[in-house]
Amino acid sequence: MSMDETARPGPPAGPSAPESAGDRPPADVLSERMRSRILEQLPVLVAYFGPDQTLAMVNKASAASVGRTEAAMLGLQPGEVEPGLVLEGGEGLAEAIARVLRTGVGEPYETHLVVSDSEHIWQAALAPVRNAAGEVQGVTVVTLDTTEQFWARKRMAMLNKASRRIGSTLDLGRTAEELAELAVEDFADFAAVDLLSEVLTGDEARSILHRDTISFHRVAQRSVLDGCPEALFSIGETHTYDRSSEVGRTVVMGDPVSFVVDEEVLRRWESEEPDRTRSMRENRIHSVLVAPLRARGITLGTALFCRHRTPGRFSAADLELAAELVSRAAVCVDNARRYTRERATALALQRSLLPRRAARQKAVEVTARYLPNTNGAGIGGDWFDVIPLSGARVALVVGDVVGHGLHASATMGRLRTAVRTLADVDLAPEELLTQLDELVLTLDREQPADSPEGGQVAGATCLYAVYDPATGRCTMARAGHPEPMLACPDGTVRQLALPSGPPLGVGGLTFEGAEFELPEGSRLALYTDGLIETAGRDVDHALAEFRDLLRRPELSLEEACDTVMDTLVAEQPNDDVALLMARTRRLDAGHYASWDLATDPAVVSNARKRVAAQLEAWGLDDAVFTTELVVSELVTNAIRYGGDPIRLRLIRDTALICEVFDGSSTAPHLRRARIYDEGGRGLLLVASLTQRWGTRYSHTGKTIWAEQPLPDGEAADLY
Repeated sequence: MSMDETARPGPPAGPSAPESAGDRPPADVLSERMRSRILEQLPVLVAYFGPDQTLAMVNKASAASVGRTEAAMLGLQPGEVEPGLVLEGGEGLAEAIARVLRTGVGEPYETHLVVSDSEHIWQAALAPVRNAAGEVQGVTVVTLDTTEQFWARKRMAMLNKASRRIGSTLDLGRTAEELAELAVEDFADFAAVDLLSEVLTGDEARSILHRDTISFHRVAQRSVLDGCPEALFSIGETHTYDRSSEVGRTVVMGDPVSFVVDEEVLRRWESEEPDRTRSMRENRIHSVLVAPLRARGITLGTALFCRHRTPGRFSAADLELAAELVSRAAVCVDNARRYTRERATALALQRSLLPRRAARQKAVEVTARYLPNTNGAGIGGDWFDVIPLSGARVALVVGDVVGHGLHASATMGRLRTAVRTLADVDLAPEELLTQLDELVLTLDREQPADSPEGGQVAGATCLYAVYDPATGRCTMARAGHPEPMLACPDGTVRQLALPSGPPLGVGGLTFEGAEFELPEGSRLALYTDGLIETAGRDVDHALAEFRDLLRRPELSLEEACDTVMDTLVAEQPNDDVALLMARTRRLDAGHYASWDLATDPAVVSNARKRVAAQLEAWGLDDAVFTTELVVSELVTNAIRYGGDPIRLRLIRDTALICEVFDGSSTAPHLRRARIYDEGGRGLLLVASLTQRWGTRYSHTGKTIWAEQPLPDGEAADLY
C-alpha cells in the first residue's frame, strides 16, 4: 500500500506500555480512493438513486448481475435494465424508493427478478442518504441474492404441507388429487397424476422395463385455469406412452426429468405426438417436468407438471423438490394401493360368506342390503342370513363382529356357519345364542395372547328370530344387538321390546327370548348399529326417522330398503351397515291340516286314512303310499315312547312336511337293526323314504318331522 493511499504510518512496532483510551492516537483514516476500491470489489450489490430517483451509482457486482456496464446503467429508473425495459418482478422498486425519499425511513424490500430466463430472489435494504444539513439526498440499495435460501424455505414449506395434506385418506384417487392440488398452488400451472392400471385394482405393479408401450389411467389433474384446458385426457381415461418417447424413457429410467419446450422441441415432438404438441402450443407451455411415482423400487405411475403462466422454467432445485414431493406421494399411493387390495380381498371374502341367493322358503318375502364402511378402517364383520327351518318356518339372523379387516370377515364366516349348524338342530333362539356364546368363548381361548388380531371375537352381537307362518308367531332373542322394528299393516310402527342380552363372549349370563304375534303383511326390519349410529347424529333421532320411513306402506320391500339406506346412511359411512327386511306371510288353511291323536295304537290306521284323504284332496296321490308309511312309523313311536298330547300335522309348503308332536323329551335315535331284531327299523325307514328328517324340542315336548320333495309346480302359490 502506498503512502498516498493512507494517512501517516503508525509508530514503530515494539514493546510499549499500555495506553489508556484517552492517550490512544486516532485510528487510520482510509483515503477516498481506497474507499472507492472497497465499494467496487464488494461482492454485494450496491446502488445509489439520486433525488430524481434515477440511478447515479452502481458497483461492479450490480452491473454484472444484469449483464450491463456501470456507464450503461447510469440514469435508469428503478427496476430498469435498459431505458424503457423494466425487469420482470422489479415493478415495485420505484414506489419503495419514493417512500424512503419522502419519509427518510429505510425499509426492506424483496423482489423476484427474472434475468436471462432465470428467476432470482433478491433481498434489499433501502436506506436514506443525508447531506450535512440532514436532508435526504438519495437512497442506497444494498441487495443480497437469497435465491438459495428462498428455495430452501419454499422446499421445506411445501414438503411440510405435503406431509399434512397428501395421504389423508387411503383412497387412491383422493391421494392423487391431493398431490395435484398441492402442486398447482406453489409449483406448477398444471399437474396430472397417472397410475398403472394394476395399481388401481390394488395389485402389485409389474415391471415396466420390458414393455414396448406403457398404459396409464388418468387419476387426477388440476390447473390454475378453469376446466384444465391443458389436459388431453379426462379423469379415468386410459392413454399410453411409447417406450421411446420422452415420457416413456423417463418412466423407465425412474428419475425426474425437466424439458424446455421451445420451437425446436415442438417440431421434434410433432411427428411423434401431434395432439400433445398442439396442446402445448395452444396453452404456451414452456417447461415440463415428469416425475415417476416409485415406491419400494416399483413404478406405480407418473406425475406431470407444466408451466405456462409462471415465467421461470423448472430449475435443478425444482427437480429436487419434485423428486422428494413425488417420493412422499408415491409412498401414500402405495399404502392406498395395499389397502385397496386388502379391502377388496376382505370384501370378496365378506360377500362370499353372505347369502348369494334367496333361500328357498315361502314364510316371508325378504330383501337385504349390505354396505361396507369407507373410512379406511377396513371391511367389518356385519352379516345377515335367512335360514329355512323345519315345519315351513324361517330364521332371520343379523350379527356384527368386532373389528375390521380380514380377521373380522373370517370371524363372521365362522359365526354364520355356527348359527346355520345350530339352526339345523332346531334350537330355540335363546338356546342357540347360549351355544353361540360358548363357541365365542372357545375361540377366544384358542386365540394366542400375543396374536396381532387380539381378542376380536368377544363382543360380537347377534339377533336371532324364528317365524312360523302357520301360527304367525315369531320368537326372538338378542345378544347385545339393537332391537328390531315392526311395521304393521295398519300403519303403526314400533321397536320390539326384547329382553337385553350380553354381547357374545361375555359368558356367565343368560339369554331370554320373547314371542310376538305378527299380523300377515307386517314388515320386520333387522339391522346393525351402523344404520342408526352416525357421527353428529343422535341415535334417538335416527330411530324416529327410521320409524317414519317404515310408515310408508305404498313402498315395495325393495323400495323401502333402498329408501332407508339412502336416508339414514351417510355417503361415506364410518361403519358397516347391514339391513334385513322381511314381509310376513301366513300359511293358507288349505295347505296344512292338524289332528289330535289319542295314545292308543288303534289310532295309527285312522291317522293313515286321514293323511291319505288330505293328500288326495291336494292332488298329491303319488305321495300317499310313502306318506302313509312315514305317518305310521312316527305316530307309532310317539304312542310307544312318548306321551300325551300327541298331534299330527301335515304341511304342503316348498316340500311335503309330516310332523308328529308328543309331550315327551325322549330323543329318538337312528340305528341299524340286526337281522333277528323285531324293532329298530322305523326311523331308518323314514330316513330312506324322505329327503330329510329331524327333531326339534320345545318347553312342552318334542316334534319329529320328515320332508318329501314335491313335484315341480306343486309348491307354487301356497300363500
